[in-house]
Amino acid sequence: MAAAQGRLSDGTGGMDDEKEGDRHGSVTAAPAAFQAAVQALRGSRLRPQIEIESTRAPQKLAPFAYALEAAVVDGDQDLADGRLVLLHDPDGHDAWRGTFRLVTLVRAELEPEMAADPLLPDVCWSWLTGALQARGLACGEPSGTVTRASSHYFGGLSERPAASQIEIRASWTPREGLGGVPDTAGHLAAWCDLLAQVAGLPPAGPGDASVVTLPQRRGPQSR
Repeated sequence: MAAAQGRLSDGTGGMDDEKEGDRHGSVTAAPAAFQAAVQALRGSRLRPQIEIESTRAPQKLAPFAYALEAAVVDGDQDLADGRLVLLHDPDGHDAWRGTFRLVTLVRAELEPEMAADPLLPDVCWSWLTGALQARGLACGEPSGTVTRASSHYFGGLSERPAASQIEIRASWTPREGLGGVPDTAGHLAAWCDLLAQVAGLPPAGPGDASVVTLPQRRGPQSR
């Protein structure tokens, strides 16, 4: 698999069109639990193939939000990319059944033959749930979609090969720990495991070996 063409600038369900930070303008204005959760994200150590940075966070999904954007990189080649958003509502949210929510978008290109595999959506969803389970992370109210799309080129573009893309959109409620703070560092690590799985990298730890894999990954493409 390879990264989808272009970074996440085409809209991600409200995840791309807001200013960075939370509704109050900065993380420092947020409740202590949210500040601690964000600091855990900022202090996480990731495998070297994953480049990550903070990015604009949505303001309309929750009173407080923090977003990260990442790409799996091999030299000057992107293998997969995605976005992870941490949402916080101190008053709680009925649909979340908690005060925190994690929202993600992960996408990559794949061979057309793989896109036609009827088991592909189930396997992709298992990559997410398996990554969380492998790290012993409890979560509630998981939901999401796995979308595959194909592009075929004609006329002046007919020389381009057909392209297929997989996109995983998901959200889940992390279990809150001491002081009402979830293990955001652990969830970020699991999310990076998902990115690595989509990119076709080997497992980073023994717990990842149980995650289902697919053969025939496309070679990396230049950025």
